[in-house]
Amino acid sequence: MGFMRHSVICIFFAIAFFGSSLAEDPYRFFTWNVTWGTIWPLGIPQQGLLINGQFPGPQIDSVTNDNLIVNVFNNLDQPFLLSWSGIQQRRNSWQDGVFGTNCPIPPGQNFTYKFQVKDQIGSYYYFPSMYMHKAAGGFGGLTVNSRPLIPVPFPTPSGDITLLIGDWYKTNHTILRRTLDMGGSLGKPDAVLINGHGPANGATITVDQGKTYRLRISNVGLSSSLNFRIQGHKLKLVEVEGSHTVQNVYDSLDIHVGQSYSVLVTANQASQDYYMVASTRFTSPVLTGIATFHYSNSQKKVSGSIPGGPTEVVWSLNQARSVRWNLTASAARPNPQGSYHYGNITITRTIKLANSAPFINGKQRYAVNGVSYVPSTTPLQLADYYNISGVYTSGGIPDSPRGGSGYLQTAALNVEYRAFIEIVFQNYENTIQSWHLDGYSFFVVGMDGGDWKPANRKSYNLFDAVSRCTTQVYPNSWTAVLLTFDNAGMWNLRSQTWERQFLGQQTYVRVKSPVKSLRDEYDIPHNALLCGKAAGRPRLPQ
Repeated sequence: MGFMRHSVICIFFAIAFFGSSLAEDPYRFFTWNVTWGTIWPLGIPQQGLLINGQFPGPQIDSVTNDNLIVNVFNNLDQPFLLSWSGIQQRRNSWQDGVFGTNCPIPPGQNFTYKFQVKDQIGSYYYFPSMYMHKAAGGFGGLTVNSRPLIPVPFPTPSGDITLLIGDWYKTNHTILRRTLDMGGSLGKPDAVLINGHGPANGATITVDQGKTYRLRISNVGLSSSLNFRIQGHKLKLVEVEGSHTVQNVYDSLDIHVGQSYSVLVTANQASQDYYMVASTRFTSPVLTGIATFHYSNSQKKVSGSIPGGPTEVVWSLNQARSVRWNLTASAARPNPQGSYHYGNITITRTIKLANSAPFINGKQRYAVNGVSYVPSTTPLQLADYYNISGVYTSGGIPDSPRGGSGYLQTAALNVEYRAFIEIVFQNYENTIQSWHLDGYSFFVVGMDGGDWKPANRKSYNLFDAVSRCTTQVYPNSWTAVLLTFDNAGMWNLRSQTWERQFLGQQTYVRVKSPVKSLRDEYDIPHNALLCGKAAGRPRLPQ
């Protein structure tokens, strides 16, 4: 009898232990109401895009593998979508929130995003992906913290602060959209905002003297590369878009459109207030956003001149090359980042993508290898799922530039599932470019001036290149990245310069498993919105 009782107790504790260890990952629920409202970032009233009445939008804080359930109510007078920059949506491009994968949320209706931050850590943000909504707000920070048992390669900071920096236009977003539709240009922005505040009414970040803080900085603007700095303080880089980095110390940091960085800043100066600055790069004139880095025991306001930033392109290029992977640090899993030896994998295909600015039908457009993308009224992912023909041209983007004038097409780039591919972003123009790929991170192995040639592979960093999802390409230069396409779905590859994205400098990368299996890609959600040629088609039962 005693033996049986002991056995029952052991079984109970075994079930309790393994039940807890095998329990489903935590859920975090959010209900967001999207509305128009009046905002005053530059001291004049503007129509802003608010989430739960906030500009910028609410912060999302999560932990690796959390399930995020975001119920979005669209109270605007036009369709709306949110996208989650840097969140890989493993096997689940259905939740990516761009028009090639999702039907927009109609006015007066809602849609619930359901996704997992699977095997990720890092600093990210969300933004509205339709039309020119991003020029009105609707963006916010999204952090993914490490699980408690996963070591982080620096002591726990005294605070974790999100900074959203970006250029800003006084002009209403509807007028900006109309200008682009007519073949015009957005022109130069009017200011730089820091956490929704212009330089005249700058934001304030309060810190305690002697303590160290983590600043997560994302460039959520429309067009401008920005240099970030804090008067009298050093920036220790620790993370870039989900990768722990070699902890270099900088006086200032170039953050290009769409990019996110984490730095540690120690409040180790005299007790007073200091300038926190974000200023445009490669522009004339230079626009400067100003905030206050406020010591809690400060008795003195900011003083002295605003610290200046770098001016040369080569300075930015050298800094970009200095950003490297921390090989010994763990990321989302216990194993070190450097245990993945990307430099030993054989490249199976090279794709060279050149941006261009053709005039088509008398209007300004932008293109990828001569193809200027035209959105379809039927999302490409739905067309694939329902086998609807005539929606897009599969394989319509050539693997290399072909010259000649540009043309309009709804084209996708086909990529073999699990292929290890080299992508070269070639910039023949005199302006800096910023490229982003949804669903993935890639290794930025090289960047330099001129026209990329195979011989340039000799200069690649095949040891500790940083893995990230957004990379810059300097004027008349190239940037090369390597990645394994192991995330099945339909993934947006786009310029982060929003005028260029809006007018065609984007495409979709179609990555499909040869075997239709839930192991490789999730099925259509039961609550998926259907539009265009997919309207009225059957969905999975709830």
